[in-house]
Formats: sequence, C-alpha cells, structure tokens
Amino acid sequence: MSRHTYDFGVIGNCAFSAHIKTDTNISWMCWPRFDSSFIFGRMIDEEKGGEFSVLPVDGKFDSKQYYIENTNILCTEMECASGKYKVTDYAPRFEQHERHYKPLMLIRKIEPISGHPVIKVNCNPVGDYGKNIPERSIGSNHIRYIGLDAQVRLTTNISMNYIINDQEFVLNETKYCVLTYGQPMEAELKETCENFLNRTTLYWRKWVKTASINHFQQKAAIRSALILKIHQYEDTGAIVAALTTSLPEAPQSTRNWDYRFCWMRDTYYTLNAFNNIGHFEELEKYFHYIMNITSAETERYQPLVGIGGEKKLIEIETDLKGYMGNNQPVRVGNQAYEHIQNDVYGQVLVSLLPLYYDQRIIFTETFDSGDLIFKTLGLIEKTMEQADAGLWEFRNLKQYHCYTYLFHWAGCLAAKKIAGVIKDEKMDKLATKLGKIAKDKIEQCYSPTKKGYSQAIGTERMDASCLQLINMGYLDHDPERAKAHLIAMEKDLKASNGLFYRYKHQDDFGEPETTFMICAFWYVEALACVGRLDEAVDYFDYLVGHGNHLGLLSEDVNEHDGSMWGNFPQAYSHVGLLNAAERIAKKLDKPDFNY
Repeated sequence: MSRHTYDFGVIGNCAFSAHIKTDTNISWMCWPRFDSSFIFGRMIDEEKGGEFSVLPVDGKFDSKQYYIENTNILCTEMECASGKYKVTDYAPRFEQHERHYKPLMLIRKIEPISGHPVIKVNCNPVGDYGKNIPERSIGSNHIRYIGLDAQVRLTTNISMNYIINDQEFVLNETKYCVLTYGQPMEAELKETCENFLNRTTLYWRKWVKTASINHFQQKAAIRSALILKIHQYEDTGAIVAALTTSLPEAPQSTRNWDYRFCWMRDTYYTLNAFNNIGHFEELEKYFHYIMNITSAETERYQPLVGIGGEKKLIEIETDLKGYMGNNQPVRVGNQAYEHIQNDVYGQVLVSLLPLYYDQRIIFTETFDSGDLIFKTLGLIEKTMEQADAGLWEFRNLKQYHCYTYLFHWAGCLAAKKIAGVIKDEKMDKLATKLGKIAKDKIEQCYSPTKKGYSQAIGTERMDASCLQLINMGYLDHDPERAKAHLIAMEKDLKASNGLFYRYKHQDDFGEPETTFMICAFWYVEALACVGRLDEAVDYFDYLVGHGNHLGLLSEDVNEHDGSMWGNFPQAYSHVGLLNAAERIAKKLDKPDFNY
C-alpha cells in the first residue's frame, strides 16, 4: 500500500500562492490574499472548488512534476496516448523600479513536447468559498468572470470558445494563459509571458545565490528556504504558518485548522532561519510587522494575528466537504486568537534582540527606545503566575508550562543584552529579577524520577517543546543533565526513525495519532547539541525523505506508514529543517570532528 502523500507543487510571489496538483489542476488558490476565499479550492471540496486544469482528452496520462532549479517556478509534464506536453506555472516576481513587482497574476505556459496531444483547458473560478459561481463573458482575447469581488480575467491565445464550451483541441503550438485579479494584462501576450518567465527565473536564482546555505543537505535546505520565502506576505511582512486551511492532522480527526495567519510564537524560529541564511530583507519586514502589531497593546499580545494586522479572527465552520471528501469541519478563522499563550512575550524580546545587537543589520528607523522592551518585560512580570494554554493551544487545559517559562527566561536574557547596548540600568535590573524567577519555575518542572523536564509544573507528562531547553542553551551549564533530559524525552515521545510526537496524553480531541515534523527537527538539533552527531545526521537524512515528490513537508507524519497530514506545506516544518541543517553544519565544520 502506497503512503498517503500530498501530490501538489506550490508557487507564489509573496502576494498570493497556488497549489498545483500533479494532474495540472490548480487545487488551491486564494485571492486577493492568503486568507481570502479560494477561487480554486477542489483540495477541500471537489464539487464547489472550481477548476483550472490542462488535461488530455482521453483521461489517461502519466505525469512528472518538478521545479525549475533554484526557483519557485513549477513544471508539470503530461504524457498521454496522443503525445506529450508541459505546463509551466509561475507567479511573476522580479525587481522593477526599485521595488518588487508581484502582481495578482497567474501565468500558465502550455507547450507541446512530442506527438500531437489533444487536450482540454478548463478554467472555472468561484467565489465566497464556492457559493458564488461567476458568469462568463467572452472578450476579444479574454474571458471575463463576472460577479466576483474584483475583475477576474483569463487572457489567452487559446480559442475562447474551446474553453467556454469545454471543447478539446490539438496542442500544436505553445499556448499561454494569464489569469488576473483586478488589473488585467493588456500587453503583448507571448512576449510578456516569456519576459516575465525569464525575469522571475533570474529573480529566484539571484535570491538563492545570495543566501548563505551550507553544503550539508544543501538541496533540501534551498527548497525549504524558497518555500519559506513565499509564506511571507510582503505587503506587511507577516509570515503565515501555512497557506491552507483544514487539512487534517490525521484522517477524520476533526483536528482541522485554518493556518493562514501569523503566529507570534513562530517568530523566533522563523527569524532565526532567515538569519542563518543571511537574508535580512525578510527579517526587517517581519520585525516591522511584529512591532506594528505589538505597539498599541498594553494588556496582552495575541498568540496569532491576521496578515494585515487584524486582531479578530473569528472561527466559523463551513458546509464544505473537506479534504478527500470526508474530513469536516472546514474552518475559516481560528479561535486560538482568544487564547492566553504567554510564551509570546519572550518570543518578541528574543526576536527584537538583533535590532540592537547584530551589527550586520542596519535599520532605517531608530530603535534606541526601550519602551517596547519595558512593556514586554512588564507583561512577563504580570503573567509569571498565570497558567496558559501552551504552545499546542489546548482548548480545555491550562497549565504552568515549562516552554512558557523557557521563553520568559530567554526573553529576559535578551532584554539584559539590549539593556547593555542602550545603557539602561533599570531594564537590566528588571530583566535579571524576572529571569531568576523564570529559571526557578523551569526547575519546578524537573522530574527526578524521569531525570528530565516535564510539560508543566505538577505533571510527569513529557512534551517535545522541552527539547528547546537543550537547543536554546538553558542546559549548557550542565551537559550531563542535558543528555539525561534528552534520553527521558526519547523514552516517552520518540517514534520510529527520529520522528517525534508533540505529547502522548489525551487532549481535547483524544490522543494524538501523528508525529509533528518540527519536533523531529528539534530532536535532531538536540542530538547535535549533546554530541550525538552521527545519529543527528542519520535521522536528518531520514526526515528529509518524508517530503513529497518535490521535497515539500507537511505538518504531521504517521509513523507507521509515513503518510503526510496537516496543513501543507508547513512553514514551521521547513523552518525546522533549515535550523537543524544549520546546527549540524556548524558541528560538522568543527576541526575536532572527523567526518
């Protein structure tokens, strides 16, 4: 039995993205933003999801999908009885007038390779999560889709009648399809498409070339960096957790969440990944986003925020059928925005540290005010004795989480360093005081019987987030305790071949059925930190094999059959890969290690 895998490639330009199935259908695409309604959404409802496909008329085909090397441009080759053809899909992105040109424009280049392939092109966008079916109207060289929130137009050199009437035709020359939202394309079709393709190729290759990516598993790291890049909504700098909603963490589990928002807790790991590869433009944009959404807050920072800074992300359940037709509910919005998740304060402080401390980053604005740092330290002080939902967002369980206190501790360390830079003695004293309290709370999570740190004060349950006690340097002073803690984590949470469970206890939806990819990469990092480098390398190699045919990673993996689950691709998983690869590469570079 073959493992369940996501047979999609993903393209994007930091304004929108699209999931393209190996049969050429655009199965998921939201316009005008990542968190807008889909205009193509068959991924979660075959009937209501619309369609944009380039299929052979006889229905039988073999396909092969790949990226043009070091780009986010996707090719799907289709071979059928009448011939062979290739569909090249991309979202234009390149530098123009000292800005990035990133229009709401999807371009499909369809070219014959051999024989005389007979194909059909179907383009039927929808609105309002499938409730709105637009009227179609033929123009001189385009089809207008009337009744959506903005003008959607398909400009093409294919006969409009062939598309409108669902009619087959022989592909005997290269055809182009340009789908636009709002502003239509009114330039020369072939010349524009080829020019944009060349410029987009050059943009992505230059972006990769200017990234500092080590040789260890370099191909996987490059793909992760490229995918992570298109999870950033450049207009504000926000980075979404995933580009999809409601792909289940396990089949029929109802663990179906909308991940098209920006989680504050991902900030540290994501910025660390961009920092590791030396891409500061993304860092700066994300910094500005974080500062904008926290500047006006005085009582609490939300754990997640909309990509435009929206605070209310009301969760609703739609009547869509769900992934594979049987995974309901399909959720839009995410109720976790109401949760108390206090690790976010330390995340913000650790994330702001490079603004003051890293000499490679030169900002156009002045960040010499300690107001935001003081305010965030004050929120740590205010919530130090407060139970919270934790990073796994338990809906009916509040605890004094070890992970929360770890970020209180790390945030206070960051604040102390900032205080040293801006010469603020008062800030230094407050950070020192709170850091000691946070450390005491972490130690209250230590289990002498397990010889490791548990999920929360007063429980013996283990939690993969506590691997970060090793990775973030909390246990650097006691290497033996770090090694014992890792063994304790392995005993309770390690699955086969380096996969790792978040936790094993019952939560609001039962016991978790699948492992969590970023936890596996945290585990690999921890192995490298405690000197078990051979295991770290072996497990990393194995984990990379859990990507799909393009190397894209899901959120969750079933340890028994390797099947992929959860929202896809998962930015967190690719962040985990990048950070683990960097950690291993640094260890391998040490001269005392004979590899």
